[in-house]
Amino acid sequence: MPATPSLTLPAAAMPRVFSAGELCKAMRATLPAVPDASGLDRVLRHDAERGMLEVQAGTPWSAVASHSGLAFAAGTVGASVAANAPGPDGTPVVAHVHSLTIATADGELRRASRERAPEIFRLAVGGFGVFGPFYSVTLDLASLARSAARAEPLVNLGVPECEPTGARFRVELLLPPEASEAFAAQAQAELAERRCRLARLEARRTLPDEATFLRWATRDYAAIAIEYCTRGTVGGCVNGTELRAKLIDLAVAAGGSLAPQHLPHATRAQAAHCYPMLGAFLAEKRRYDPAERVAGAWYRAVRDLWRREPCEARWTREQGTLPR
Repeated sequence: MPATPSLTLPAAAMPRVFSAGELCKAMRATLPAVPDASGLDRVLRHDAERGMLEVQAGTPWSAVASHSGLAFAAGTVGASVAANAPGPDGTPVVAHVHSLTIATADGELRRASRERAPEIFRLAVGGFGVFGPFYSVTLDLASLARSAARAEPLVNLGVPECEPTGARFRVELLLPPEASEAFAAQAQAELAERRCRLARLEARRTLPDEATFLRWATRDYAAIAIEYCTRGTVGGCVNGTELRAKLIDLAVAAGGSLAPQHLPHATRAQAAHCYPMLGAFLAEKRRYDPAERVAGAWYRAVRDLWRREPCEARWTREQGTLPR
């Protein structure tokens, strides 16, 4: 599963918690904070009869593998559920989540599943921690086993000639499978035109999801991860940022989308096109947490992006000057 962006505030506002009580106490603190849940790393319950495993949110997938025999993913269970990351066969992780326990903005623990509190379940899975940190996640081991058995390898679409250096940019785009090869060729042409050096260009299959609110997997996609480098100057960084916006436009034009963890890098128009439910998602956040006590980096960036007013460019690159 891909790495997820930081969901936390600066270190001074990050109390490390080791129990449900400490998590709730941290959430009730006066100042807004997203507690550091890395101390919540234990297996809580293994129901062998029902094939369920409940783990704390900071539990690494390697611990799940040692407990169940399933080599599933890297990182922690909670981070994967917060991003609704795809598993080995491309199925979003929500398919393997039976239930979860979340610490809400008022410092209370809530159990949620498809049957119990389904609204918060749909919002929280793939919600990047916006509605509160997870305390625990209950996984369906049979579903995990099926996903692991159907694992598909990454496909390398471009090999860098040498190790790139300079300012590094990364974006993950979602393309209809039939459009992925043409897009890869377009992306490499754009890289060459802007003199950016390719670091990684990989694709993997992802499967649809109907269970989450901010669902990125609306159909079968090829998830294409692109990393590239530019000169480490102001001009080089501007060039790299413009290229990232161009790559998103190319993906949208091909019938694709943008992976949700990269929404902070999109324009408002791109975000609205790829995630037409984003406005409703942010409205639900305000309803559940009107004081914005749970405000991680991803949420703050997306909230500010959505509030941004469009403005007309007075100069363009084609006219020989940079946009104002």
